[in-house]
Amino acid sequence: MPEFLYETPLLLSGFLIIAALSVFAVVGLMLVRRIILPRLDLHREDGEFVGAMMQSVMMFYGLAVALIAVSVWQTYSDTQKIVAGEATAIAVLYRNVSTYPEPQRSRLQSTLKDYTRFVIDEAWPKQKQGIIPYGGLGHMNRMQSQFEAIEPANEAQKIRHAVALGEFNQLLEARRLRLDAIHTRVPGIMWGVVIIGALIGLTTSFFFKVGDVRLHYTLVGLLAAFIGLVMFMILAFDRPFRGDLGLSPDSYRLVYEQLMASDL
Repeated sequence: MPEFLYETPLLLSGFLIIAALSVFAVVGLMLVRRIILPRLDLHREDGEFVGAMMQSVMMFYGLAVALIAVSVWQTYSDTQKIVAGEATAIAVLYRNVSTYPEPQRSRLQSTLKDYTRFVIDEAWPKQKQGIIPYGGLGHMNRMQSQFEAIEPANEAQKIRHAVALGEFNQLLEARRLRLDAIHTRVPGIMWGVVIIGALIGLTTSFFFKVGDVRLHYTLVGLLAAFIGLVMFMILAFDRPFRGDLGLSPDSYRLVYEQLMASDL
């Protein structure tokens, strides 16, 4: 799909997709009825053959599009879980480092606050543009250095330190998964199947010899609108962070406002 559709408001992009298919359907049908159909010697049995062919085309097309749509929604849902998982990892780690003595506690909590604000204020706007934000790596490196500088004084502190390090590793993993998800998208070859398949299916519908022209235009137009809606649905969830339905940093805001802001 063209990149500008991901930056266009959702309703407008849906209208453009449906309008483009509808124009193709109307113009194509007009040309076929005026130029091609009069040159063909069509009989009733030919209409049955065309109907069987169209049914086969649309069946395979519907199956392919359904699999793509399910994959897109699963990817969107998995990314949503990754985002929630990272926010949860931040909250859990922030709680646990509060058990450290000063000044380690304040340093670790300050770094976590800075990282959370970075994700909300700087990383997310870049993600919505499809750009990978690298600034968070500095916060992670700083926190790792702070953990390495801590020397537990007794066995209980060693246990708490080991738990905190494990949670820090979970945060690193969640961050890595979020960054990997930024460029998640339907491959171009699949979009090719969706678009070309739609054009083939619509073109097949032009070759029915329907007596009432208005009925023919109406049914083909409705078919174009329906296929456009399906393509629009795939587009809306194709890139989890982009568009009007792109994931938001609300999970991080909740952690910051309810857990961290109270300590300021």
